[in-house]
Amino acid sequence: MKQIQRRSWAEPFKIKSVEPLRMTTREEREQTIKEAGYNTFLLRSRDVYIDLLTDSGTNAMSDFQWAGMMLGDEAYAGSENYYNLEKAVQEFYGYKHLVPTHQGRGAENLISQILIKKGDYVPGNMYFTTTRLHQELAGGNFVDVIIDEAHDPQNTFPFKGNVDLQKYENLIKKVGAEKIAYITIGATVNMAGGQPISMENLRAVFQLSQKNKIKVVFDATRAMENAFFIKKREKGYENKTIKEILLEMCSYSDAATMSGKKDLLVNIGGFLAINDDAIFEEARNMVVIYEGLHTYGGLAGRDMEAMARGIQEACQLDHLQARIGQVEYVGNRLLELGIPIVTPIGGHAIFLDAKKFYPQLEQLKFPAQTLAAELYLDSGIRAMERGIVSAGRNKETGDHYYPKLELVRLTFPRRVYTQAHCDVTVESVYEVWQNRESVKGLKMIYEPKYLRFFQARFEKL
Repeated sequence: MKQIQRRSWAEPFKIKSVEPLRMTTREEREQTIKEAGYNTFLLRSRDVYIDLLTDSGTNAMSDFQWAGMMLGDEAYAGSENYYNLEKAVQEFYGYKHLVPTHQGRGAENLISQILIKKGDYVPGNMYFTTTRLHQELAGGNFVDVIIDEAHDPQNTFPFKGNVDLQKYENLIKKVGAEKIAYITIGATVNMAGGQPISMENLRAVFQLSQKNKIKVVFDATRAMENAFFIKKREKGYENKTIKEILLEMCSYSDAATMSGKKDLLVNIGGFLAINDDAIFEEARNMVVIYEGLHTYGGLAGRDMEAMARGIQEACQLDHLQARIGQVEYVGNRLLELGIPIVTPIGGHAIFLDAKKFYPQLEQLKFPAQTLAAELYLDSGIRAMERGIVSAGRNKETGDHYYPKLELVRLTFPRRVYTQAHCDVTVESVYEVWQNRESVKGLKMIYEPKYLRFFQARFEKL
């Protein structure tokens, strides 16, 4: 009798409610993408078949979370759900204080305004769009101190999110520790391809920062996914739980910004978590100006309850194995077909290498933006540009930033799509790859002042 070599795995959930998808024709998509200025952010949701734009707030909540929504305490002050969320954050992340915000950028705004003085420097392991903008609006200057391997899509180093300690130390010597507001550490690193940072590196960054009296602010948005990679890739952590790894990760920081719309399986919500009493007191005061009272921070009680329960679910190993396993499945299929993607395969998304797709296009013809548009035209799949458009302009010179990475992100919402949707995605990417030589690129015809990738418009060359 023939033996089965490998047992299949399945998602650790079953489907209870469905949302019908609308199929469109090629002719319809040609019209809608043109009306959207070839910017996938400007497409209407109803015109999208498989939506891989982002994993932010697009997750499917569980029956446990939906049940919690019915227990929303909508008191303006002292909501019971706030205290449930505070308890969950203290238990799973280990921080002393909690300030809820409507989403992650609310937390970024608070910590930037509190800690940054005009002319300060803010090093980090690669920029993220909203994070850097809040730092710049507060008068800071972002400095990239990620390892060089992170800028090479084909490099297979397992922790491409690591900080280059020499770059960080050089900055301290150059500008002085007193001119560094804090170092921001993303885990995983979105713009590098969802790449994790190692525990060894986190520990070393924290020790160097403490030695120079520099605070470490952790972007914990996808920290549970990072913890999963530490468990799988870093010696000494294979037998630790995700919760144990997460607590150790957070112990190497002074504060954390959080978009609950990613790891925590909710559609809205975030928080700022802090250990320092004085910083907490200022954040608790400032949140009233920008978000709402410190016990709701711009959120309904029911949303805080869903986030508190999401923390418990998202830290489960079987959930993370299925979530990251789906991304890995798509990535491996694309690699088998010879499609150029960022490796190793990251946590929340597959990143297509647009420079390799369209070597005939210089960066000012926006190869990643072009690739995202071509993918939508082929199948109705919506993806996101992560290249020169996302990088924006230098505020001093007005010139474009020219990032080494010119990528298109296929971002998988948690617990939303099936393996059949994954297969459709792979086939569409392959079709676009087959037709890559005839593509001529785009021209930008409208550019907003801030975060241009959200609203910029283009036309075909």
